[in-house]
Amino acid sequence: MVSGKDVETRNREVIQAAFEAWRNRTGSIFDLLSPDAKWTIVGSTPVSRTYTSRQEFLDAVIKPFNARLSRPLLPTVRGIYADGDMVIALFDGEAIARDGRPYRNTYTWYMRMSEGNIGEVIAFFDTIAFTDLWERIKPE
Repeated sequence: MVSGKDVETRNREVIQAAFEAWRNRTGSIFDLLSPDAKWTIVGSTPVSRTYTSRQEFLDAVIKPFNARLSRPLLPTVRGIYADGDMVIALFDGEAIARDGRPYRNTYTWYMRMSEGNIGEVIAFFDTIAFTDLWERIKPE
């Protein structure tokens, strides 16, 4: 039987490795999303709501977000914490928008894990900075 601490350690290591792959441009944290993952963006942005599948979230948020950038978001992890099946990541993201202006934001994602995959995320970030980018730059 696997202990709770072993699960927490394994989940934290999986998320840490995914962030390292994202930072090194060899993978993405989104690769860990289950097909039926729920992703909730908290706050008042044009995309704040709950998405009920990996594909819906990628199509409605990630692809249009990336289309607004000339240099992809680069994450810098401040901390990754695990409690049971929940992993919390606190990180800064920095990119360059297509208009040449920097985009910087701090994120906290609460990720519920199951067998090495992410099944649910609740995401917090600076909604003013995000909305400014989203409304200022139109995706190509």
